[in-house]
Amino acid sequence: MSVVNGFKALVKKYNSVSLIIRIVCGLIIGVVLGLTLPGLTWVGVMGDLFVGALKAVAPVLVFVLVSSALAQGVNRLDRRFGTVIFLYIISTLLASLVAVIGSFMFPQTVKLAETAKADVIPTGIGEVMSNLLMNMVANPIDSISNGRYIGILFWAVIFGLAIKGIGADSTKRMMVDIADAVSKTVRWIINLAPFGIMGLVFTNVSTNGVAIFRDYGKLLALLIGCMLAVALIIDPLIAWIALRRNPYPLVLRCLKQSGLTAFFTRSSAANIPVNMELCEELGLDRDMYSVSIPLGATINMDGAAITIAVMTLAAANTVGASVDFASALLLSFLSTLAACGASGVAGGSLLLIPMACSLFGIPQDVSMQVVGVGFIIGVVQDSVETALNSSGDVMFAATAEFRQWIKEGRELPDILGGKSK
Repeated sequence: MSVVNGFKALVKKYNSVSLIIRIVCGLIIGVVLGLTLPGLTWVGVMGDLFVGALKAVAPVLVFVLVSSALAQGVNRLDRRFGTVIFLYIISTLLASLVAVIGSFMFPQTVKLAETAKADVIPTGIGEVMSNLLMNMVANPIDSISNGRYIGILFWAVIFGLAIKGIGADSTKRMMVDIADAVSKTVRWIINLAPFGIMGLVFTNVSTNGVAIFRDYGKLLALLIGCMLAVALIIDPLIAWIALRRNPYPLVLRCLKQSGLTAFFTRSSAANIPVNMELCEELGLDRDMYSVSIPLGATINMDGAAITIAVMTLAAANTVGASVDFASALLLSFLSTLAACGASGVAGGSLLLIPMACSLFGIPQDVSMQVVGVGFIIGVVQDSVETALNSSGDVMFAATAEFRQWIKEGRELPDILGGKSK
């Protein structure tokens, strides 16, 4: 009995410590173990288990939350929903413009690696749009089991609207209960994030070392610099224009609670439960964020747009292709549209680079070598990209919600000053 009581006391003490502090401790322990004891492979398994659990539960969470929210009624969501979609798209477009400007200010070339191989390489916007439409109408069970969020969102909307029209009150209540049960399961998983992050950091450090990106440091610096500019300047500017309030307390909280976790999981989909939890802490309407957060994981792709634009212009510089600024602006729109479909293409933003390269007549064998470089620097690039994307999902969902509060004269939360007028 004393063992059980001791275990309960240990769990209580563990839960009494801030999750952020626990994550930082896990990060430090992971780095130390990766450098000193790289043979402890069981530590890395904890990271695989954590990400695997999040990826497993996230599709189910998205489906039940979206369908449940829509089944309860969507009329009051229309205005906020349109606002958050606009914010997602304009942010992605501005991110691609930042990448183009940064590439012109600090032009890069790449040391081409061995040609990368891929099963699916988009050849044009038409193919990307075709893939998106086909993913929408894919088998819903297959979409959930394989984490294809475009199909999950589409069928969740259809199912939720159908229940809204014909479902009894008891059926709608049952859907809410199921959504609550899945959300509680997710909270249990997130509570173990420090162990998962320790495993993820251990694997990266023990496998790649701390100097793996030395050869591609300049290109990586440009990518990260553009992403930081968007995260700390462009996105806050958009939020300020929408709210006329100092956005940085909100921005920094989203980066700390959402971006930090996303940096290590490297999956916007796996970070959906984390973002849901943060939205709840911010006091947002669950019916709203249960739709806008999964949607953001699909179309809010600032980091992907930056990666596509920077890598494409680096490829053009490498082969000596002449790119004027007008053509680069066209690349910005192409990158925005392509980035919105990155989650529906195997390999994400990197495998959309050949499609963008085709705009400047860059041969496919060269563009695929650039993709290979992307995979080499991807451990850091993909982590920062995911952190930018995921934190932006929450920030813009909150911005759309708080903008509506201002119009209604409601009191804003303390993080934005606590007043609406």
